[in-house]
Amino acid sequence: MTNFLFGGLNICQRRTFRFESDLNMLDLLFVGGTLVTGCKDSNVVTNGVIGVSGGKIALIMEAPKYPQDLPEAKEIIKLDSEIIMPGLINTHCHAADSLFRGLVENMSLEDWLQDVWKAEKAILTPETTLLGSYLGLAENLLAGVTTVVDMFWYPFETAKASIDLGMRLCTGGTFMDFPGVGNRTHDQYLNEASDFCSKYHNAKTIFPAVMPHGTYTVGPEHLQEAKKIADEYKVVFSTHAAETRFEQTDIKERYGRSVIRHLDNLNILDDRAILAHCVHLDDYEKDLLKERKSVIAHNPLSNLKLGSGIAPVSDFLERDINVTVGTDGAISGNDLDMWLSMRLAATLPKGALMKPDIIPAKEVIRMVTSNGAKALGKSSEIGSLEIGKQADLIVISTESIHAAPLFDPITHLVYSTSKSDVRHVFIEGIQCVRDGSILNVNMQDILCEVRKLRNPILKSLE
Repeated sequence: MTNFLFGGLNICQRRTFRFESDLNMLDLLFVGGTLVTGCKDSNVVTNGVIGVSGGKIALIMEAPKYPQDLPEAKEIIKLDSEIIMPGLINTHCHAADSLFRGLVENMSLEDWLQDVWKAEKAILTPETTLLGSYLGLAENLLAGVTTVVDMFWYPFETAKASIDLGMRLCTGGTFMDFPGVGNRTHDQYLNEASDFCSKYHNAKTIFPAVMPHGTYTVGPEHLQEAKKIADEYKVVFSTHAAETRFEQTDIKERYGRSVIRHLDNLNILDDRAILAHCVHLDDYEKDLLKERKSVIAHNPLSNLKLGSGIAPVSDFLERDINVTVGTDGAISGNDLDMWLSMRLAATLPKGALMKPDIIPAKEVIRMVTSNGAKALGKSSEIGSLEIGKQADLIVISTESIHAAPLFDPITHLVYSTSKSDVRHVFIEGIQCVRDGSILNVNMQDILCEVRKLRNPILKSLE
């Protein structure tokens, strides 16, 4: 009796299954390895098989006893001890800020931002933003991230880099009230946001969004104008929110309300709102986010490094708020490493509350896969290994010393895996990373151009 998994459901077939007649020839077949599906019931299939056809998952099953019972495929990838899981979804990043990694250190967010904006304004053009986007998105891709929510200047350039690399990207126009990169006006930023949504509204791998920086950099009227564009195109609205205590105090002094109350008063909170950070919230605000079905992008590494605090993730999860995970930019956390972010998301609440039984590993896996897909309104397409979904999957090596012996693949993924363990990455069934190397873009050429920017970047802070 062969045990099949369709859409996360176990179906036992009491007949001889003739793959040749029941399925067309598959494009790609993974044979062997352990499948961590990322489904709600946390299915794990030991010695599994995944078939891909037309960029979608067409088959999930346990490996048959006899090789001749495998379906035919144009390409077969034989695995042994590897783990196959859904591609990771990074819900808050500033990819092109990788150009400034390590430039501004040991400051609180407010002081740190002044130097960051000074460097960005001096260095960033569409051309340098494209270079930085290749750099940051490639780092994500090599770490097993297949979808990135990215907030940065010049979104058309970020989209180009993502398309070239073969990734999925959620991005769009971002802006502040004061002159920023390119010295553009608010109307120009709004036009860019609208144009981006219009161009990519029906795109397959680019998910348009509107991304004003935050309540302390964008006034109420301009936030509402940005939300109007998001509502018009029914796309994600993403912004920084309640990252520091200073931010909360500042917004209360300006508008008489805390950050989350302020956003709600502007009718911005809904299920398409992705709020980055949410470190400093009271119980009313947590309940409000639950009621509005808004999404939290948890960025533990940058929150720790900038001394911003520790987000109350367990409180969010108790309220069934959709919590996702982001890396933030490499200029704040110095590393676009979702595996480190996962481990921090799992362990910080345990230590802070002295409760080792909270935030189980399977919950963290959902945070970086299916929760992210839900945040983007793409649950039917990505976020888990299920029949009919896009074949966005990654292959994790377990040959390293830190993977022996391996008792629980889910625990291993959250607490032991590192980005260097990511061996292969497939997006829509197309391989983008093979044996830890980018396939679609010559990254040596990109690195050569990036290194030429080192001295100008250093001089930008003089």
